[in-house]
Amino acid sequence: MDEPTNGIDPGTTQKIHQLILELKHFGTTVFLTTHNMNEAAKLCDRVALLNNGKIAEIGSPQALSLKYNKKIQYKILLKNNTALKLTDSDETRQKINWWMENGELQTIHSCEPTLEDVF
Repeated sequence: MDEPTNGIDPGTTQKIHQLILELKHFGTTVFLTTHNMNEAAKLCDRVALLNNGKIAEIGSPQALSLKYNKKIQYKILLKNNTALKLTDSDETRQKINWWMENGELQTIHSCEPTLEDVF
């Protein structure tokens, strides 16, 4: 499929994504060409990133994101609506543990680069 959702409204895009995921679930191999890295990350088990017509990287979206995750960081939202972005360290882990133990932590998200960042 070449850019199957290019120029399509979000509702129809979601239906096309569901169809592709159903095909994948039943064992169908789908080749997808896209510049939309979010779509590739959502739909593909493996991706190949091209640079000047040559494969520069190949792997699962998660593996590629982790490979280029040079600076491990976390986005934190505390219950008092304080938003923080913290770099991984012993001190950060201690703070996170304290917030969790004291019911202060609302959300925590890791900050791996997206496929778009990797590209």
